[in-house]
Amino acid sequence: MSSNSGKSPAREQWGSQFGFLMAAIGSAIGLGNIWRFPGVTYSNGGGAFMIPYVVALLTAGVPFLLLDYAVGHRYRGSSPAVFRRMSKRWEWLGWWHVVVCFVIMTYYAVIIGWSLRYTFYSVNTAWDQDKDGAKDFFFNKFLHVASTVGYDSSPVWDVVIPLVVVWAVVIAVIGKGVAGGVERANKVFLPLLVLLFVVLVVRALFLPGAVDGLNALWTPNFDSLGDPKVWVAAYSQIFYSLSIGFGIMLTYASYLPKKTNLVGTGLVAAFANSSFEVLAGFGVFGTLGFMAHQQGVGVDKLQGLTGISLSFITFPTIINEMPGGALFGILFFLSLTLAGITSLISLLQVVGAAAAEKMGTTPLKAALVVGIPAAVVSVFVFGTTSGVYSLDVVDAYINQVGVLSSAIIMSAVTGVILRKLPMLRKHLNKVSDTKFVGTWWIVIVGAALPILLAYMMGDTVLGYIENGYDPKNYSRGFEGIFGWGMLAVSVVATIALTWAPWRTNVDSFTAQDEEGAEYSHAGVPAPAQKSDAKEVTSDAEAASSAQA
Repeated sequence: MSSNSGKSPAREQWGSQFGFLMAAIGSAIGLGNIWRFPGVTYSNGGGAFMIPYVVALLTAGVPFLLLDYAVGHRYRGSSPAVFRRMSKRWEWLGWWHVVVCFVIMTYYAVIIGWSLRYTFYSVNTAWDQDKDGAKDFFFNKFLHVASTVGYDSSPVWDVVIPLVVVWAVVIAVIGKGVAGGVERANKVFLPLLVLLFVVLVVRALFLPGAVDGLNALWTPNFDSLGDPKVWVAAYSQIFYSLSIGFGIMLTYASYLPKKTNLVGTGLVAAFANSSFEVLAGFGVFGTLGFMAHQQGVGVDKLQGLTGISLSFITFPTIINEMPGGALFGILFFLSLTLAGITSLISLLQVVGAAAAEKMGTTPLKAALVVGIPAAVVSVFVFGTTSGVYSLDVVDAYINQVGVLSSAIIMSAVTGVILRKLPMLRKHLNKVSDTKFVGTWWIVIVGAALPILLAYMMGDTVLGYIENGYDPKNYSRGFEGIFGWGMLAVSVVATIALTWAPWRTNVDSFTAQDEEGAEYSHAGVPAPAQKSDAKEVTSDAEAASSAQA
């Protein structure tokens, strides 16, 4: 539904293409680059894993990233506005993107809060005072984890306080707008993150046993290349790492000037993200090599090589044993905090941009309208003694079902249903200095990727239906509430947001190429005398638009 009574406000723009690039890279570089890539590489063939990884980057990561860029840049709006302008029937897909981002940011902020608190814990290596070690400190002294799985509303103040600080910073950034907030923040946070992490990696490489860790990570096992699961792991890592398919890069690209080098910028962002992952591999496994050396065991005997365990249990244990451990800890957890904040900013921008357009309000008001409820959910669902349980389940379901389904549908809609890919390919080549996007891109994005992603999601969902996500730790009832129940609530929210009236004239829109020529949905130049005509998908949709 749309009232379309209000005037559509002028679209914000990045202050520079460099600012956009910093924001795009900042969004892509997140917690997963540091704690997921090294472990995935190690368990999937070591150095040999880089072969499917690079193939996945070139055949999935870059093509889908360019799809996000092309859609956002051509239709110049938030995700719901973009899909509405393509076809009113598909506005709901944009709101699904918004809801998925909202859910992710409610628990993602909590992990950043943990990292921020551990940055201060590192000053005196507080976990070293626990006679039972870093694991006991994390779960019992820090998180005060409930003894039984279920919802417990008791707040954990060591989590809540830094969590509130994280939300205050991110809401303030989004409230200052794209150029004044998001761009400025990323120009500070991203270089600082890279600097801190480079110092951390250099320190790790000079630790005793570091070479053993690097050998364990990068020694290739070429036999693994015959395992389909290794290839699926590579595509999964690339897909999640680049923040593609659920509205982030689409929204960021919508703020670019009409003449901009989309293809070149996309390539730089994609390879910068992968370069940081490789750098993280050196830092993480150099440090793990030191831990194995200290314990007199091989790296293969170590536990907790990925995720939360790596960051909040394994690394604190290592910090206790290394010279200058406190400084190393500060660098590591501050890097995690900055990597998380740049990604959280992008998530909130997706939601805030949609709210601002829907309600016809300022970035600051939109940031408050969506940021405060998100912060409340963070505190009362994930900032409690049962928060680590609900966080684990929600993360699994929203990523494996929410994110993948949004990408699959987006590919199908643009490629098969609305057949926009030829026009979007033309747009990419028109506005970019690098004009190499050919028909291969249409085949990959419109056919190959949806099939691959559908296989990945289908295999996981069938497993969830038959056995649950983690039957050893969670009951079907708990997963029903925080897994399937969360997805059901997300669907209802998507429907409600789609039906809510627009307070801006979102349908009054004309796409233009860099030469100022107006284009219809079919990609055909419109007659000059129709310069103020709305962009519509068909005559029938034009009529429905007039009646709305």
